[in-house]
Amino acid sequence: MPKLTRRALLSQAAAAAVSVPRGRAFAQGAAPFQLAPLPYPAKALEPHIDAETIELHHDRHHGAAVSALNAAVKDYPAVAAMRLEQLLFRLGELPEAIRNAVRNNAGSHANHTMFWQVMGPPGTAPEPELSAAIERDFGGLAKLQEEFNAAGLRIFGSGWVFVTADADGKLAIVTKPNQDTPLMEGRRALVGNDVWEHAYYLTYQNRRADYLKAWWNVVNWTAVGARYAAAKDGNLGI
Repeated sequence: MPKLTRRALLSQAAAAAVSVPRGRAFAQGAAPFQLAPLPYPAKALEPHIDAETIELHHDRHHGAAVSALNAAVKDYPAVAAMRLEQLLFRLGELPEAIRNAVRNNAGSHANHTMFWQVMGPPGTAPEPELSAAIERDFGGLAKLQEEFNAAGLRIFGSGWVFVTADADGKLAIVTKPNQDTPLMEGRRALVGNDVWEHAYYLTYQNRRADYLKAWWNVVNWTAVGARYAAAKDGNLGI
């Protein structure tokens, strides 16, 4: 699949965004957006995140967003043919009738797809290139975690906290409400944590701070490092 750069987001989506005819999009019976299986067993993140939470979160919450996204675009073939990143980057040009549903559900699909990918069984650490960037932009991993957790605690209600990277490799902490995502601004999230209560309530109840702290134990730094390398290469894909 070709690299998805910011320029590609602008050019590839333009034709679909300008003219969005109605009509049945799923003539072959296959929905355009799919829920990928978890890349590890649900119990692999215990004791930091329990298996029941992972199963409910992935199968029901993420699964419901994918189903709702497919339902929203089913009568808009040109929209259904767009990549997920393009849907989010060109939200303002989508038909008003489906724009809010796409924003919420495509955002959820993108955020959760990233979420499952950047977690894994405990045991990895940032690789040298990413570690150097963390040291340069935050003063070390401990400082990054401190600032990230503080940002997550400041989110009122539901949302996400991310670390993004630009094409120069500069890192930044970004928060978004609900299911909004940095992809809406054409920015790539290296790693992000879901602070909706369904992500942690069975184990942590209302103790979001404890969840944010524990979550770092299951970050797959090998996956995050690969995302960092892709971001420096200009790739804005999920």
